[in-house]
Amino acid sequence: MKEFILKLIRGIDKKDIPREFIPLVDDLIRHKIIKIDGKIYRISSKYRVGKIDLAKNGTGFLVQIGIKAKDLLIEPKDLAGAGKGDLVIAKRIFGAGRPKAKVVYILERAFAFSVAYFDKGQMRFLNVKNEQPIHVAATKKSLKKLPDKTVVKIDNESGLIAEVLGVLEDPKVDEKISLALFNKKEAFSKEAELEASAYPDYIDKELYPDRIDLTHLPFCTIDPVTAKDHDDAIYFDPKSNTLYVAIADVSEYVHYMGPIDREAKERGFSIYFPHKSIPMLPRKLSEGICSLKEDVERLAFVVKIELDENLEPKKEEIFDAIIKSRRKYSYDRVDEFLAGKFDDLDQTDKEILDYLLPLYDVTKKLRAKRLEKGFEFTNPEIRLILDENQELVATTIETETPSHALIEDCMLLANKATAKVFDYGIFRTHEEPSAEKIEELLNELANIGIFTKEYNDIHELFLHIQKEAEKLGIKEHVDKLLIRTQKQAGYTAENIGHFGLGFEKYTHFTSPIRRYSDLTLHRLLKAHFRGDKRQLEYILRNIEPLTVAISELEREAAKVEWDFMDRKFARWAAKHIDETFEAIVVDPEQTPIANIEDEIVGPRIFLPFDKGAVELFDKVIVQIKDVNFATTKIVAKVVDRV
Repeated sequence: MKEFILKLIRGIDKKDIPREFIPLVDDLIRHKIIKIDGKIYRISSKYRVGKIDLAKNGTGFLVQIGIKAKDLLIEPKDLAGAGKGDLVIAKRIFGAGRPKAKVVYILERAFAFSVAYFDKGQMRFLNVKNEQPIHVAATKKSLKKLPDKTVVKIDNESGLIAEVLGVLEDPKVDEKISLALFNKKEAFSKEAELEASAYPDYIDKELYPDRIDLTHLPFCTIDPVTAKDHDDAIYFDPKSNTLYVAIADVSEYVHYMGPIDREAKERGFSIYFPHKSIPMLPRKLSEGICSLKEDVERLAFVVKIELDENLEPKKEEIFDAIIKSRRKYSYDRVDEFLAGKFDDLDQTDKEILDYLLPLYDVTKKLRAKRLEKGFEFTNPEIRLILDENQELVATTIETETPSHALIEDCMLLANKATAKVFDYGIFRTHEEPSAEKIEELLNELANIGIFTKEYNDIHELFLHIQKEAEKLGIKEHVDKLLIRTQKQAGYTAENIGHFGLGFEKYTHFTSPIRRYSDLTLHRLLKAHFRGDKRQLEYILRNIEPLTVAISELEREAAKVEWDFMDRKFARWAAKHIDETFEAIVVDPEQTPIANIEDEIVGPRIFLPFDKGAVELFDKVIVQIKDVNFATTKIVAKVVDRV
C-alpha cells in the first residue's frame, strides 16, 4: 500500500495503476482527494499522507511520507478512529499556532492482525505483546472448547479468529507467533508454486547461445555448512589479477509481476530461524534451479573485475553466463585452508587452492585499503542451537573469520562495480550519524571513562574511541554503542553514499535469491544492457516507492528473527528461575537492561529492582526472578558483582 501511495503523491500515469488499486483510486476520486491532470493521477496538495503516532494523552501526530516536513498535530476528535501506526490521508487545517490536520481517510491499518492467547480462567484473549485484553467475535460456547493458552491470529477489523496457531506452552508455536506478529507466511500461493514447478532441475546450454560459457573455469561457493540457497560463486585468475563473481541469475526465472514475483515483492527478504528458513522464493527455485550447486550447470549474472597493481579496478564487465561450480565449501573448511591445513585434498581442491590462496592475499590488502575510509566493528552474531522439540540447549558466537572476510571483500567489489552503472536506480545507502547522536554518544562514553580529543571527521573520532575501548577491554560493547549511534542502512533511489563502508557509491547485487533489492537491480542492469528503454523507464518510474517498501520489509524480517530469539530465551529462562548468571549492563537508564553472558549468551533481562544502582557496562551476577512466555520479558535482580 505505502509503495503505491508514494506513487500517487508524486503522480502516476493512469496506465500504471495496478488493477488491485483501481477501487481505492475510484474511492479517493469520489472523496475529491485525487486530482486528475490529463492522464496523471495525483493526491491533491490540500492533503497530506502519513502514519499516525499517538501521545499518552490521545493527541495524534501525522508523520508525513513523500515529503520532508514536520509532523502535523491531530486533535483526538480529528483522528476519525485512526490508531497508532495507521496509514492515513489528512487534510491540512490552517490557523495560528502549530500546523494541524484532521484524518479524512484511513488507507491501511497498522495492525491488520493481532496475536493473542486464551486465558480460560477469565474467558478472554490477551495480546501477546502487552497482555491487554482483545475483543474476539466468538460465543462463550465455542470458547469453552478451546484449551487454555490457545494462541490465535485475530482479524482486527472483524474480531474473528483468522487462524489457530497452537498452544503457548508448546515451543513449536514460537515461529508461528513471530511470523504472525508481522503478518508473514511460510506457504506460497498455489499460483507461485505452480509457476515454480514448471522449471526443470537442470539447464540445456544449447538453449542459451548468447551467454558466455564459463563452465571451464573452476568456480567454487563458500557458505554456511547448512546452506542450500547458493547465491554466489567466485573464481580468480592470479596471472591477470582478474576476479569473477558469478551470481545466480534469478531474473531469468522470476518474471516481472508474475505470481512468484508478486510473492517475492511482498516478502522482500528470506527469513532465517536457527532450524529453518522462510525463503523469499519457492524452494524449487531458491534451493533448485537458481542455486549454484556443485557440479551442475547454472545460469549466472557475472561481474568480471581486472585489478591493477594498486588493486584498483582496471576493467569491469557485467554479462550473462553459464557456470559450473566445482566445489561447495563451508566457511569452516576454507578457514582450514587459510590456516595451512590441507588434509584430504583431491585434484579439484588443489586446482581451486591455486587461485583461492592468492585471492586471500589480495582481499586482505583490499580490506586494509577500505578501512582507511570505512569501519570494522566487532559485532558477533549469536546462533541458537535447538533440540528436536525446538527448545534452546546452547548458544554459539559467530565472529568473522578469514573465509568470511575473503567472500565479503569479493562481494563488495561486485556491488561497487554494478553501482557505477546508474546515477538513479537502487542503492544501498548509509548516512552519517547526526550531531545530536554524536553528542549523546560522547556523553555516554565519558560516563565510563572514555574521553575524546578534538577530531577532524567522524572516521577519526570512531577510530580513537575504538582504540580507547580496546585498552579498557570493552571494544565489543563500545562497538555496539557506535553502531547504535549510526543511522540504519537502507535502500534509496538517489545515491547518497555508504558511510559505514566508506564508499561513495554502493548497491546490493550479490544475493537475488534472498533479497528483492538485488533482483530489482538485476532487472535494471539487464534492461540497460539490452537497450530496453521501455522496461528501464517503467522500473525507474516506480523505483523510489519500491526502495522505501524494501527498506521496511528488511526491518520487518529482522524483527521476526529477533522476536523468535527472544521467545527461545524466555523459555530457557523460565527453567532457571532463582538461578544466577553473569550479565553485563547495556542500558542503565529508567528500568536498567542487561544481557546474560554465561553458559547461554544473549538473553535480554530487565532489572526493575536495581534502578540507579548500576552503570553502563557493569558486569554483574543476576538472579532470574520472573519470566513471561507471551511478552518474552525476563525479570532479574542483581545479587553480586563480577
